[in-house]
Formats: sequence, structure tokens, C-alpha cells
Amino acid sequence: MSEDKSGDRTDVAPRRPVLLTVLAAMLFLEAALLAATAGFLFFELITETPASYASAIAILGLVLIAAAWLVVVAVGALRARPWVRGAALTWQVLQLAVAVGSFQGLFPRDDIGWFLLVPAVIVLFLLFTRSVMAATRRD
Repeated sequence: MSEDKSGDRTDVAPRRPVLLTVLAAMLFLEAALLAATAGFLFFELITETPASYASAIAILGLVLIAAAWLVVVAVGALRARPWVRGAALTWQVLQLAVAVGSFQGLFPRDDIGWFLLVPAVIVLFLLFTRSVMAATRRD
């Protein structure tokens, strides 16, 4: 244990707020679900004949990139990096757009819409809590 001139301990790391940990867990969960979706898309690609192989491979690649990016954002959240709020916010807005699109259109799927909407709203709420904003603020 070391102390600085004022007598404060300098080897104690600041505690991570609980809501920041919950935020990171939600982002990891979203990344895991995207990885599972990529697995399903890959399975479909090798077992079925897509209308367009190029489109199927492109969508699979985009899902893999999104899953990897969400893992990076979740790790950044655990490390309380300031850029996490913007990255997570962007992803949640995109997820909200897909959720709204799932409620309407030619083939509406309410189950998918709710499955995307609920976690996005939770993460958006967590992003704007006082403790998460304070932990990820740039000093």
C-alpha cells in the first residue's frame, strides 16, 4: 500500500459503477446474439441455396463485423472509455430502426421487433444514467 503526500492511498483502483457493468453485460449479450445470428446465417448459407450468394455472404460479413464491434464496445465499457457512449448509442439507434421496421412492412414480425426494441431501450436508459456518464466522462 502506498500513500501520496496527502495520506491518500494511491494503489486502489476506482470502483466501476454497477450500472456500467450492467451496460457492458447488455452489450456482450447483444454481441453474443449477433454471433448466434451469424452462425445461423452461415448454416443457412451452406444448407440452402440463396437467391444471391453475393448478398448472403455480404450480410453474413456485416453481421460478423457488427458482433465483433459490439464486443469491442462492451470491453470499452468495462474499461470506462469515453467513446463507448457514442458507439453504443449509434448501435442502439440502428437496432431501434430495425425493431420499428420489424413491426411493419410486408411481413411484420412483432416477436423480432420486441426482441430488438426492449434491449435497445434498456441500453439507451443505462447510457444516460448519472453513474455511467460520470464513469465514462473525459476529464
